[in-house]
Parts: sequence; structure tokens; C-alpha cells
Amino acid sequence: MRVIPSKLGLLIVSHSEDAARGIAQIAAGMAGGKVKIVWTGGDNEGGLGISATKILNVLSKILPETEGVLVVPDLGSSVLATRCALEMLPPEDVAKIIIADAPILEGAMMAAVEASCGSSLKKVAETASEARNLRKVEH
Repeated sequence: MRVIPSKLGLLIVSHSEDAARGIAQIAAGMAGGKVKIVWTGGDNEGGLGISATKILNVLSKILPETEGVLVVPDLGSSVLATRCALEMLPPEDVAKIIIADAPILEGAMMAAVEASCGSSLKKVAETASEARNLRKVEH
């Protein structure tokens, strides 16, 4: 059986470079190497924070290699920084990007698995958003 890689990519965006890298590693492991998964995190000085410029740079590298990218951010300002980065891209690239409304770790993991199955970007985003309903304990 031949494994066909997904043509989608995931971008993990966190206020912490270490957290972004770790979440990307977990997602990549779940995807079995079939999905292009990249990450960015921290501010421009290497501390905690977020940088629209760093997001833009990573998007600019992954977009030519994919048919679409799901961005999985950690907090509200990561969403704002991602939106700022999107404003600096041409409309045809922006049309290939969805920002996930999902918890970062669970959303990235579920998105990676869905993308590895060859699903559309829209379906991958929907699956990521379903991660908010995962229960860890029953009460």
C-alpha cells in the first residue's frame, strides 16, 4: 500500500516557542509523516509573546508547498497576529488559509489525523473545532 501525503499543511502558533514546537511534534507523530506541520512561537526577541512577522514568514514558506494551511493558534492575540499576517499576503494565498477555532493541542492533533486521511481544508478545520468537545473525565 502506497502512502499518499496530504497536500495540506498545519501551522501551530503559540506564545511559547517551546510549546509550539512540542505541539507540532505531537501532531506530526499523529499524522504519521503524511502532513506538512510547521510552527512558530514567541516574540521577536525570543521571549513569550507573538509576532505577526514570524507568522508571515512561516506562512510564506509553507504556502507554496501546500494546497491549503490550517493555522491552529493558542490565544486570542495569536489569532489577531495571524489576521495581521494575512493582511500582508496576496488574496489568492489568504483564500488558502483557515484559522482554526479549536484548542491548540487537541485541535492540532485531530486536524493532523484528519489531514492525513486526505480530507479537505474545510473538513480538517471542522474536525479541529470539534476538539473542544473532547471529554477527559466523566462526572
